[in-house]
Amino acid sequence: MLRIGIVGLPNVGKSTLFNALTKAAVPAENYPFCTIDPSVGIVGVPDARLEKLTKLSKSAKTIPAAIEFVDIAGLVKGAAEGEGLGNQFLANIRETDAILEVVRFFDDTNIVHVDNTVEPYKDIEIINMELVLADAEQVRKRRDKIVGDIRGGDKKAVAEDAALAKLEQAFSLGTFALHAGLTGEEKNCISHLNLLTMKPVLYALNRKSGGHNLDEANDGRAERAYEIIKSLGSRFVMVDAATERELNDVADDDKQSFRQELGVSEDGLAGLIRGAYDTLGLISFFTTGEDETRAWTISRGSTAPVAGAAIHNDFLDKFIRAEVVATDDLLAAGSWAAARESAKVRTEGKEYIVKDGDVMVFLHG
Repeated sequence: MLRIGIVGLPNVGKSTLFNALTKAAVPAENYPFCTIDPSVGIVGVPDARLEKLTKLSKSAKTIPAAIEFVDIAGLVKGAAEGEGLGNQFLANIRETDAILEVVRFFDDTNIVHVDNTVEPYKDIEIINMELVLADAEQVRKRRDKIVGDIRGGDKKAVAEDAALAKLEQAFSLGTFALHAGLTGEEKNCISHLNLLTMKPVLYALNRKSGGHNLDEANDGRAERAYEIIKSLGSRFVMVDAATERELNDVADDDKQSFRQELGVSEDGLAGLIRGAYDTLGLISFFTTGEDETRAWTISRGSTAPVAGAAIHNDFLDKFIRAEVVATDDLLAAGSWAAARESAKVRTEGKEYIVKDGDVMVFLHG
């Protein structure tokens, strides 16, 4: 399952967004450090194709792909040295696949900003530096630990130390491990450390319905935020966490009109999850039948056997072939048999690269 850690300064809407995503009742009051225990929620990935395939197959169950979100206490400047409560929770997101960094993107005098000024690019710099400092401490401890192995002539330890030295140099410049220029071999050497700055980051710019949003302010703050995100090789999504949280209590049929009333044009949570998939280079394929219709998450560029392994490890080694049809073609045909008759169902071998939206049946030995 895909795991994403949520970080940000206090009072930027992290817990509100977490609540919106997971429909969980985590405290989200207007003061720093209200989340003093890490919170974990599992979210089904919204995908309209899944419901259509369920209807087509008359499936008894529908199982979406899932993302696990981990929400930790707000970080402040100095967290890596023990300021605030955030640093003690960073370990909880070391095991995640990616980081979702929530950034306040609106002015509101009623909501306190921890630095008393709303300047998103500075907020991003503060959080990112805390992640760098936390990793730098991890690397320093690791280098100390392998000194004896290096003296003993352990080649693996020597290779790891060289990679760690390269990371220390990058961290001294405030650079993420992801951008430290490590070779594939060096990345393997240090992968066990689960460095925070080796993970891809998606930025959630949190707007406020009816508020003074920075993308409408024309004062340069939005542009400075976009620029720093671009310079980091990352991407962002716009989200209105408070509105999305309110929408949890609105019937599905009424959500669109509620959005229009508030001037929120699209489903911010669906956009956020799409952004997470794009950031991590992920796609979905489907299996469907009377028992269940299910979405599976794989890396873009995966071959058919690798996709099969998402279902069961045996499919990787014992893969023979797969029958494949695009979701749109299957839905247009009305049934698997009709899609086969119209030559939309293909037989693919081990080299086939799975496409987003493929519906697949695997044959294995």
